[in-house]
Amino acid sequence: MPSLSLLAQGLALGVLTGGVYALLASGLTLYFGVMRVVMVAHPAFLFLAAYITYFLHAVTGMDPLLTAVITVPLFFLLGVGIQRVLVARIPQESLAMMSVLLTFSLALLIEGGLGYVATGSYRSITVDYATTSLHLFGVAFPYDRLIGFGLAAATFIAIFAVLRLTRLGKALRATIQHPDAARLVGIDTAKVTGIGFGIGLATAALGGAVLSIIDPFFPAAHWDYIGKLMAIIVVGGLGSVRGAAIAALILGTIEAVVQVSGGATEAGLMFYAFLFATLLLRPQGFFGGRLAERF
Repeated sequence: MPSLSLLAQGLALGVLTGGVYALLASGLTLYFGVMRVVMVAHPAFLFLAAYITYFLHAVTGMDPLLTAVITVPLFFLLGVGIQRVLVARIPQESLAMMSVLLTFSLALLIEGGLGYVATGSYRSITVDYATTSLHLFGVAFPYDRLIGFGLAAATFIAIFAVLRLTRLGKALRATIQHPDAARLVGIDTAKVTGIGFGIGLATAALGGAVLSIIDPFFPAAHWDYIGKLMAIIVVGGLGSVRGAAIAALILGTIEAVVQVSGGATEAGLMFYAFLFATLLLRPQGFFGGRLAERF
């Protein structure tokens, strides 16, 4: 049985890591919520962003987080392009199934391209502010996790504000609820879905910048995140931004507490255990309501 101090440390790290997971999973909620696209390649784009961040930092000396000024717009445009050129060509009746195959292929292409350009060796970015911790009441809060948590909170607030308070958000929600009716009232659903996909991929750019300062990475590292991120959006409720945030915090905390009290193997299984329980007991997710109300 671990000591209380060790459990407190695990709990603190779990909450912060859950915030990072929430940031990484935020784009997945938009893909499925707006377009019913199962974006298996999202973690691969996270690490593509991490590598771009690494090379920008190495060549120009830019702070890793400031590189988001370049990568976020780049990934937004890339997302719009992928939706227009590839996803939009998939028939609607088979979109969910075919999007898995399409995005799985994209993940393999990204992994292979990164392996060719950057080799399979581990890369990492070391900056002073990411190697120290804030100590409160005997518990250490690593600054890299605090930064990730703060960016996750800002990202979710921004997405929620866009969806609730802007004309684009209303168009997105109308497209989610009934695409045909949205077209009848003059909404360009093709444009709206492209923007939604672009926003989803832009979050991957921000998540990749955070990943680059937290852990070492290599081209195939995205496979470790697919199961975790998919579990988060299923437990939270497919298409629910708020549900994904809550699920990420809960699962990240449980993972950390189990890791300090049991072990890494048991901790990794927690995501799949909750995924199985959700599909068995509440397939719509524990924190998502009807699709029309999820945002």
